[in-house]
Amino acid sequence: MKIELYINASPFFKGLSEAHHNELSKICMLKQVKKRDYLFHEGDKGNSMFLLVAGNVQLHKNTEDGREVVIRMIKPGDVFAEVVLFEKERYPVSARAVTNADVLVFGKEGIHRLLAEEDFRNDFIALLMAKQRYLAERIQELTTKDVEHRFFTFLRSQYGEKETITTPLSKKDIAAAIGTTPESLSRLILRLTDDKIIDWQGKKIRILSDPWKWLE
Repeated sequence: MKIELYINASPFFKGLSEAHHNELSKICMLKQVKKRDYLFHEGDKGNSMFLLVAGNVQLHKNTEDGREVVIRMIKPGDVFAEVVLFEKERYPVSARAVTNADVLVFGKEGIHRLLAEEDFRNDFIALLMAKQRYLAERIQELTTKDVEHRFFTFLRSQYGEKETITTPLSKKDIAAAIGTTPESLSRLILRLTDDKIIDWQGKKIRILSDPWKWLE
Protein backbone atom coordinates (compact mmCIF):
# COMPACT_ATOMS: atom_id res chain seq x y z
CA MET A 1 0.00 0.00 0.00
CA LYS A 2 2.86 2.38 0.80
CA ILE A 3 4.31 1.94 -2.70
CA GLU A 4 0.96 2.80 -4.29
CA LEU A 5 0.83 6.00 -2.22
CA TYR A 6 4.21 7.03 -3.63
CA ILE A 7 2.94 6.43 -7.16
CA ASN A 8 -0.29 8.34 -6.46
CA ALA A 9 1.73 11.32 -5.19
CA SER A 10 3.97 11.55 -8.27
CA PRO A 11 3.05 14.37 -10.67
CA PHE A 12 4.33 12.23 -13.53
CA PHE A 13 1.68 9.54 -12.95
CA LYS A 14 -1.25 11.85 -12.18
CA GLY A 15 -2.77 11.26 -15.62
CA LEU A 16 -3.13 7.52 -14.99
CA SER A 17 -6.18 5.86 -13.46
CA GLU A 18 -6.26 4.38 -9.98
CA ALA A 19 -6.33 0.91 -11.54
CA HIS A 20 -3.15 1.67 -13.48
CA HIS A 21 -1.51 3.01 -10.30
CA ASN A 22 -2.31 -0.30 -8.67
CA GLU A 23 -0.83 -2.23 -11.59
CA LEU A 24 2.36 -0.16 -11.44
CA SER A 25 2.71 -0.82 -7.71
CA LYS A 26 2.84 -4.57 -8.42
CA ILE A 27 5.80 -4.39 -10.79
CA CYS A 28 8.19 -2.22 -8.79
CA MET A 29 10.39 -2.46 -5.72
CA LEU A 30 11.60 0.11 -3.18
CA LYS A 31 15.37 0.60 -3.07
CA GLN A 32 17.51 2.67 -0.70
CA VAL A 33 20.60 4.43 -2.06
CA LYS A 34 23.35 5.99 0.03
CA LYS A 35 24.73 9.47 -0.64
CA ARG A 36 27.20 9.50 -3.56
CA ASP A 37 26.28 5.94 -4.65
CA TYR A 38 25.26 5.37 -8.27
CA LEU A 39 21.98 3.91 -9.48
CA PHE A 40 23.52 3.43 -12.91
CA HIS A 41 26.39 4.68 -15.03
CA GLU A 42 26.30 6.15 -18.51
CA GLY A 43 26.54 3.26 -20.98
CA ASP A 44 25.16 0.60 -18.60
CA LYS A 45 22.47 -1.63 -20.08
CA GLY A 46 19.12 0.01 -19.35
CA ASN A 47 16.74 -2.39 -17.64
CA SER A 48 14.69 -0.10 -15.35
CA MET A 49 13.10 3.28 -14.95
CA PHE A 50 12.86 4.98 -11.55
CA LEU A 51 10.63 7.14 -9.37
CA LEU A 52 12.40 9.15 -6.68
CA VAL A 53 10.54 8.89 -3.38
CA ALA A 54 12.92 10.75 -1.04
CA GLY A 55 16.24 12.58 -1.32
CA ASN A 56 17.89 13.95 -4.45
CA VAL A 57 19.51 12.30 -7.45
CA GLN A 58 21.74 14.00 -10.02
CA LEU A 59 21.78 13.01 -13.68
CA HIS A 60 25.02 13.86 -15.46
CA LYS A 61 27.08 13.08 -18.54
CA ASN A 62 30.85 12.88 -18.81
CA THR A 63 32.59 14.93 -21.49
CA GLU A 64 35.58 13.74 -23.49
CA ASP A 65 37.91 15.80 -21.27
CA GLY A 66 36.54 14.15 -18.11
CA ARG A 67 34.18 16.89 -16.90
CA GLU A 68 30.73 16.14 -15.52
CA VAL A 69 27.84 18.07 -17.08
CA VAL A 70 24.69 17.98 -14.96
CA ILE A 71 21.60 17.32 -17.04
CA ARG A 72 19.03 17.47 -14.28
CA MET A 73 18.60 17.39 -10.51
CA ILE A 74 15.85 14.91 -9.65
CA LYS A 75 13.49 15.74 -6.78
CA PRO A 76 10.96 13.50 -4.97
CA GLY A 77 8.03 12.62 -7.23
CA ASP A 78 10.10 12.77 -10.44
CA VAL A 79 10.43 9.82 -12.81
CA PHE A 80 13.72 9.31 -14.66
CA ALA A 81 15.47 6.91 -17.06
CA GLU A 82 12.18 6.22 -18.88
CA VAL A 83 14.11 6.73 -22.15
CA VAL A 84 15.33 3.12 -21.94
CA LEU A 85 11.76 1.87 -22.37
CA PHE A 86 11.65 2.94 -25.99
CA GLU A 87 14.63 4.79 -27.43
CA LYS A 88 17.80 3.53 -25.80
CA GLU A 89 19.18 0.14 -24.85
CA ARG A 90 21.74 1.76 -22.57
CA TYR A 91 21.50 4.63 -20.11
CA PRO A 92 22.57 7.87 -21.84
CA VAL A 93 23.51 9.50 -18.51
CA SER A 94 24.73 8.52 -15.04
CA ALA A 95 22.51 8.77 -11.95
CA ARG A 96 24.13 9.49 -8.58
CA ALA A 97 22.48 10.14 -5.23
CA VAL A 98 23.55 13.51 -3.81
CA THR A 99 21.77 12.70 -0.54
CA ASN A 100 20.56 9.44 0.94
CA ALA A 101 17.66 8.52 -1.32
CA ASP A 102 14.75 6.11 -1.71
CA VAL A 103 13.63 5.10 -5.21
CA LEU A 104 11.01 2.88 -6.75
CA VAL A 105 12.53 0.67 -9.45
CA PHE A 106 10.25 -0.34 -12.35
CA GLY A 107 11.62 -3.21 -14.41
CA LYS A 108 11.55 -2.72 -18.17
CA GLU A 109 9.79 -6.03 -18.78
CA GLY A 110 6.98 -5.20 -16.35
CA ILE A 111 6.36 -1.81 -17.97
CA HIS A 112 6.29 -3.42 -21.42
CA ARG A 113 3.62 -5.87 -20.24
CA LEU A 114 1.46 -2.96 -19.10
CA LEU A 115 2.07 -1.14 -22.39
CA ALA A 116 0.39 -4.06 -24.16
CA GLU A 117 -2.88 -2.68 -22.71
CA GLU A 118 -4.19 0.04 -25.02
CA ASP A 119 -5.58 2.32 -22.29
CA PHE A 120 -2.36 2.24 -20.30
CA ARG A 121 -0.24 2.73 -23.43
CA ASN A 122 -2.17 5.80 -24.59
CA ASP A 123 -2.09 7.44 -21.16
CA PHE A 124 1.59 6.62 -20.60
CA ILE A 125 2.66 8.02 -23.96
CA ALA A 126 0.81 11.26 -23.13
CA LEU A 127 2.85 11.47 -19.91
CA LEU A 128 6.09 11.01 -21.84
CA MET A 129 5.17 13.77 -24.29
CA ALA A 130 4.57 16.16 -21.40
CA LYS A 131 7.96 15.20 -19.97
CA GLN A 132 9.63 15.91 -23.32
CA ARG A 133 8.11 19.41 -23.39
CA TYR A 134 9.50 20.05 -19.90
CA LEU A 135 13.00 18.96 -20.94
CA ALA A 136 12.88 21.18 -24.04
CA GLU A 137 12.00 24.14 -21.80
CA ARG A 138 14.84 23.18 -19.46
CA ILE A 139 17.37 23.22 -22.31
CA GLN A 140 16.13 26.64 -23.44
CA GLU A 141 16.45 27.96 -19.89
CA LEU A 142 20.05 26.76 -19.51
CA THR A 143 21.09 28.31 -22.80
CA THR A 144 19.24 31.65 -22.64
CA LYS A 145 18.81 32.66 -18.97
CA ASP A 146 21.41 34.19 -16.68
CA VAL A 147 22.75 32.49 -13.54
CA GLU A 148 20.49 34.44 -11.16
CA HIS A 149 17.38 33.46 -13.10
CA ARG A 150 18.47 29.82 -13.19
CA PHE A 151 19.22 29.88 -9.45
CA PHE A 152 15.78 31.11 -8.42
CA THR A 153 14.05 28.91 -11.00
CA PHE A 154 15.86 25.93 -9.48
CA LEU A 155 14.80 26.88 -5.94
CA ARG A 156 11.19 27.31 -7.02
CA SER A 157 11.07 24.02 -8.92
CA GLN A 158 12.66 22.09 -6.06
CA TYR A 159 11.04 23.73 -3.02
CA GLY A 160 8.26 26.09 -4.13
CA GLU A 161 7.96 29.82 -3.52
CA LYS A 162 8.83 29.70 0.18
CA GLU A 163 10.25 32.40 2.43
CA THR A 164 12.56 29.90 4.14
CA ILE A 165 14.06 26.94 2.28
CA THR A 166 15.94 24.08 3.88
CA THR A 167 18.11 22.29 1.34
CA PRO A 168 20.12 19.09 1.86
CA LEU A 169 22.18 19.95 -1.23
CA SER A 170 25.67 21.37 -1.12
CA LYS A 171 26.46 24.61 -2.93
CA LYS A 172 28.59 22.57 -5.31
CA ASP A 173 25.59 20.38 -6.19
CA ILE A 174 23.33 23.41 -6.69
CA ALA A 175 25.94 25.06 -8.90
CA ALA A 176 26.11 21.94 -11.04
CA ALA A 177 22.31 21.75 -11.22
CA ILE A 178 22.03 25.29 -12.62
CA GLY A 179 24.91 24.89 -15.05
CA THR A 180 27.49 27.13 -13.40
CA THR A 181 30.69 26.81 -11.36
CA PRO A 182 30.84 26.86 -7.54
CA GLU A 183 32.89 30.07 -7.80
CA SER A 184 30.23 31.79 -9.90
CA LEU A 185 27.51 30.67 -7.50
CA SER A 186 29.52 31.99 -4.54
CA ARG A 187 29.80 35.38 -6.25
CA LEU A 188 26.08 35.38 -6.95
CA ILE A 189 25.26 34.51 -3.33
CA LEU A 190 27.53 37.30 -2.10
CA ARG A 191 25.80 39.83 -4.35
CA LEU A 192 22.30 38.62 -3.42
CA THR A 193 23.28 38.82 0.25
CA ASP A 194 24.67 42.35 -0.11
CA ASP A 195 21.48 43.38 -1.95
CA LYS A 196 19.40 41.85 0.89
CA ILE A 197 17.62 39.47 -1.48
CA ILE A 198 18.63 36.28 0.37
CA ASP A 199 20.32 35.21 3.59
CA TRP A 200 22.02 31.80 3.36
CA GLN A 201 23.15 30.25 6.63
CA GLY A 202 24.12 26.57 6.69
CA LYS A 203 21.31 24.60 5.05
CA LYS A 204 18.72 27.40 5.37
CA ILE A 205 18.07 29.99 2.68
CA ARG A 206 15.85 32.91 3.70
CA ILE A 207 14.23 34.82 0.85
CA LEU A 208 14.16 38.47 1.93
CA SER A 209 12.54 40.01 -1.15
CA ASP A 210 10.23 38.64 -3.85
CA PRO A 211 12.39 37.24 -6.68
CA TRP A 212 9.66 34.89 -7.95
CA LYS A 213 7.74 37.65 -9.77
CA TRP A 214 10.70 38.22 -12.09
CA LEU A 215 10.95 34.62 -13.29
CA GLU A 216 8.17 34.59 -15.87
